[in-house]
Amino acid sequence: MMTEREAGIERLYPSLFGRMAARYYYLRKLRAQIEEVVQLFLAKSPQKLTLADYGCGNKPYEPIVAPFVAQYLGIDLELNPIADIHIAPTGAIQLDDEKLDVVLSTQVLEHVVDPKQYLQEAHRVLKNDGLLILSTHGYWMFHPDPTDFWRWTSTGLRKIVEDEGFEVVYFKGIIGRAAMGLQLFQDGLLFKLPKFLRPLLAIIMQPQIIFFDKITAQDTIDKDACTYVLVAKKR
Repeated sequence: MMTEREAGIERLYPSLFGRMAARYYYLRKLRAQIEEVVQLFLAKSPQKLTLADYGCGNKPYEPIVAPFVAQYLGIDLELNPIADIHIAPTGAIQLDDEKLDVVLSTQVLEHVVDPKQYLQEAHRVLKNDGLLILSTHGYWMFHPDPTDFWRWTSTGLRKIVEDEGFEVVYFKGIIGRAAMGLQLFQDGLLFKLPKFLRPLLAIIMQPQIIFFDKITAQDTIDKDACTYVLVAKKR
């Protein structure tokens, strides 16, 4: 049976012939975008940064983030055995105010019951001028883990983050509308197939998704995308 850490690595480096084949291009694009953010905002920092992965799950991005921070902490519910800091039943992070330099939040915001409270807690535990690195979905299939509540437009995501006391300093979309339409078409068929046939469908569909994404202008994708990655500074 695969361990939590092995599952995280598989998500970070998916294979077109493996268990994550249907998410091959998406997961590679998301990793590349987070790597870009790390290089722009963390790698050259003169400070020894303390970063917390808020809703850390199996910490899939720890291998590409941890080398550039002094301390990498996981924040999650008490049922997560690899979390270093827990979230109380009220939604509060069990951490004092202004303790962190960076909060990392990858594919969590769509799952939380109250996204405003989630962002307020991130704001509270960040130091002044601390950074929030966040990714969440624009378009995506319903995927409860264990819940799934929200999808965002580019302007809606900017607004909710700014409303909770942040200044957005970086904003990128990954996978544009045409390519994402194919991804949703693939997923519409995927779960009707026996498991042994699913990688075959992915091998057919993923190159087409890649092609249509490559011919879409980035400024268009930044406005209308599968997923958005942003960096925001605490005001």
